[in-house]
Amino acid sequence: MMNKAKQLLVDGEPAIGCESSSGSPWSAGLLAKAGYDWVLVDTQHGLWELDDLRTAVVAVTSAGSTPMARVQENRFGLIGRLLDDGMLGVVVPMVNTADDARAAVLATRYPPLGGRSNGPTYLAEMHGDNYFDNSNEQVFLAVQIESVEAVENAEKIMSVEGVDGCWIGPSDLALSMGLGFADIGTHKRHNEAIAHVLDICDRLGKIPGYSCTGLEDGQRRLSEGFQFVSVGEDSEFVHAGAVTTLNSLRT
Repeated sequence: MMNKAKQLLVDGEPAIGCESSSGSPWSAGLLAKAGYDWVLVDTQHGLWELDDLRTAVVAVTSAGSTPMARVQENRFGLIGRLLDDGMLGVVVPMVNTADDARAAVLATRYPPLGGRSNGPTYLAEMHGDNYFDNSNEQVFLAVQIESVEAVENAEKIMSVEGVDGCWIGPSDLALSMGLGFADIGTHKRHNEAIAHVLDICDRLGKIPGYSCTGLEDGQRRLSEGFQFVSVGEDSEFVHAGAVTTLNSLRT
């Protein structure tokens, strides 16, 4: 069993991914086929049904990418179900305290580190016969830092054993600061909060991640030292490609 995206991160390299919110396994598979290191099936804000999600795991894995999921909420059963269905990484939203982080670890890791129940389905075991022995090491756990409270508690959150890294949610972070979307990446307080989390990750040896708004933002965050970086999602790519082609034909 090998989580190729996590191995890149552990080796100090960036792992570039994208999100799939469309609910289409075909779309998720195309993102993986494009060469992204990981594809994040977004069950928090996306349109995913359980059977389609399971098909997406197969499509993404078959294309050589790492299947990951953002869970709806920090709940033991939800996280365990996604892992049993073959996800090799989970992103847990709205982690504001060390207790929230410990709850995510409890659901993600087998004992003695966590409390995950042993009962993987065929989809998890397709990653290798040694799934149970290697899961705690190979499954990637990222907690979302996306509030003022989370930034203030970032050192305590990232110090929790079993948390591999974070994934900064810049939009919700801006809203929690009383800022607007135009302030993302430009406002002094917003930038200072992001830099603070990045510094903590560097000091603690944890993986810094960021949900980027596009190509330029992705380039910026990679240059700053973020490793677990997403650069868009499938519906955005479809819309942007369609608009570009149509506008070119009409000019």
